[in-house]
Amino acid sequence: MPEPGSRSVGRAPVSTYRLQVTADFDLYAAADRLAHLHELGVDWVYLSPLLEAEPGSGHGYDVIRHDRVDPSRGGAEGLATLAREARRLGLGVLVDIVPNHVGVATPPLSVWWWELLRDGPGSTAAERFDVDWAAGGDRIRIPVVGDDDLASDGTVGSLSLGEGPDGHELRYHDHRFPVAPGTGQGTAEEVHDRQHYELVGWRRADHELNYRRFFAINTLAAVRVEEQSVFDGSHAEIRRWFDEGLVDGLRVDHPDGLRDPAGYLDDLAALTGGAYVLVEKILEPGEELEPTWATEGTTGYDALAFVDRVLVDPAGRQPLEDLEARLRGAPVDWHQLIHDTKRDVADTILGSEVRRIVREVVAGSQDDQLVDAVAELLACFPVYRSYLPQGGEHLDEAFRLARRHRPDLEAAYALLEPVLHDPKDDAAKRFQQTSGMVMAKGVEDCAFYRYSRLTSLNEVGGDPSVFAVTPDDFHTWAAKRQREWPRAMTALTTHDTKRSEDVRTRISVLAEVPDVWASALDRLLTLVPLPDPGFADLLWQAVVGTWPASRERLHAYAEKAMREAGDRTRWTAPDEDYERQVHAAVDAAYDDPEVTAVLTEVLDRIVAAGWSNSLAAKLLALTMPGVPDVYQGSELWEQSLVDPDNRRPVDAAAIEAAARSLESGPPVLTGALDDPGAAKLAVVRAALRARRDRSELFGSYEPLAAEGPAADHVLAFDRGGAVTVVTRLPLGLAENGGWGETVLALPEGRWVDVLSAGFPGDEPGPAPHTPRGVGEEADSVQHLGNRIRLADLLADLPVALLVREDS
Repeated sequence: MPEPGSRSVGRAPVSTYRLQVTADFDLYAAADRLAHLHELGVDWVYLSPLLEAEPGSGHGYDVIRHDRVDPSRGGAEGLATLAREARRLGLGVLVDIVPNHVGVATPPLSVWWWELLRDGPGSTAAERFDVDWAAGGDRIRIPVVGDDDLASDGTVGSLSLGEGPDGHELRYHDHRFPVAPGTGQGTAEEVHDRQHYELVGWRRADHELNYRRFFAINTLAAVRVEEQSVFDGSHAEIRRWFDEGLVDGLRVDHPDGLRDPAGYLDDLAALTGGAYVLVEKILEPGEELEPTWATEGTTGYDALAFVDRVLVDPAGRQPLEDLEARLRGAPVDWHQLIHDTKRDVADTILGSEVRRIVREVVAGSQDDQLVDAVAELLACFPVYRSYLPQGGEHLDEAFRLARRHRPDLEAAYALLEPVLHDPKDDAAKRFQQTSGMVMAKGVEDCAFYRYSRLTSLNEVGGDPSVFAVTPDDFHTWAAKRQREWPRAMTALTTHDTKRSEDVRTRISVLAEVPDVWASALDRLLTLVPLPDPGFADLLWQAVVGTWPASRERLHAYAEKAMREAGDRTRWTAPDEDYERQVHAAVDAAYDDPEVTAVLTEVLDRIVAAGWSNSLAAKLLALTMPGVPDVYQGSELWEQSLVDPDNRRPVDAAAIEAAARSLESGPPVLTGALDDPGAAKLAVVRAALRARRDRSELFGSYEPLAAEGPAADHVLAFDRGGAVTVVTRLPLGLAENGGWGETVLALPEGRWVDVLSAGFPGDEPGPAPHTPRGVGEEADSVQHLGNRIRLADLLADLPVALLVREDS
């Protein structure tokens, strides 16, 4: 049995490949894809949540039952089938789990929730959910009632009684709720008044809800997994997976929502026997993952942020900031912006959570000053959350900033400070659970859509105010990762990224040509004026980043982006005129030849450089320290926007066609808009195979330095026998005349570039072929002290992966 806080003692992956398992792509279909993953070089398959979810769920995070694999996703037999095929191919299995909440959109299907509503606060079900019964008069407030059905005296219209499988039911339109035994006589309204729940207007969720949710989603009720009985009940099926050898590791969704993440991870380690576990933890710049946690690390958003920024031209920062200021009428202060968006979240959609913290500070209190002060502290909190007694400095910083922003609340701060610093106090624990929700909703789901300077930086886990990092910064970070978290995940695209990897890498090219973008944007705004030029910048960046995306996809993105921004239109209060103008701009991209011409000019300038950046980012992510994950379909160009766009089915036929094209010879990067992506597939396949089949070459990290006129345009490192070389800032490189006599010093040995080796051929791993510039001129390379001209090494592709040949 592993010690509390110990790292995993079992098998760990070399790489993973994420599959979104749905009713349309179930576990049987996933099993059929494993042969392709093995051929690609993947070590483990990584599956989205498998426990039974709400009917029709496309993602699986709205789990309604913890005791079985979702029948619509293949059920227990589907998982067994996949596990057998994985074992046959030598693949491990990693599964995403959702410990924080349970879906309650359809109460009859959520066994725990149905029991809670039926039996109330005195039931065994009550310990499973985080409900403030006293605040609701021993009733749970369920915010489902529409404005048209709500009378001025609070009574609810459209209620009726019916018979269900468990007896009497209370019905409101399509909603069904249990009737407690002995309370089913009388009118529907009379029966409703005698239940353990109260159906209330949907607008009351912001300030009067008395059960904790997942963020602000009313249909995801938080469970108290910190209680051993609740942990055992919600993890019985997961335990079976490990007892029967079906699963090898777990990815834990949203650990910051848990009461005690460290304790939960210890419980999970005990249940799995110390299996490989990752946490979906967002780290702010400079923040460290708690080293005592029983996890191998994060799911990779921190790595994503570094990979993105080392490929951004820092010279573009000021021109793009000037453009942003001109469009918005004043300079944008990112930190002030997120303070204000977080404060808005704390005051509105998460106001119920703020008020509950206050009720725990002073029993039953709704003191306005305390509510104001807690909201201000949440708005000022510098990271997602603290884990008292660790992380007290973050709380100190929040108090310091709050006192600066709102000195009038000093009396409230003085009362709150000792309470919120006490790791044993319920109010402090609840504050920790809430700060991450405020951060996520205020930053990722709002401010990211109000800040347009360079939208490739507006990504989960990244701070857009950090514009670029130098190669030296990258090397320092990567070396530390190798020392401290060598088995953490490295990701570029996930089911939650705002823009997929290839969209971001194309948009990042704009930092090299900010004048081109400013001119194009001015022309677009003249051709298609929009009320908010700053939002127009964000929208047009999405268009050029995804082009040629379908009209339907861009309309869906435009709607989500402007409503998430929430400053001109909102989900709950759409501004039809504003939205009509934004959608007209999307249509103009397809229907107005002048608009299309402007977009074409920009794309002609940046597409080839974007593909170069994409290959660089992919090779960095696949070969740097950590366990690389390939998101489904991203072995080819992956140009998706925010969910649900990034959860579309994978085009398996396109992947197979690209694979066939590689049979005739080394990959070619055409640089054209319609490039099929075979070069990316070749990079993914070569890197994954090298990591799997020559893992001994990836055990250390040493930066490699280039010399010559274009030295700043290369990033290279040696992993202990495998050398990664990528091009950065490709437009600047071309404008300065290319590589010229720039050389890279390699460690001693004879090297093979596996990206140009091994074609054709069906066997995994690098073939014994040496590319131009390394092997054919091996004597001259040795004579130069093992230096190689980058013009030779990168003549065909902007990236190279060299492996040392066996002596």
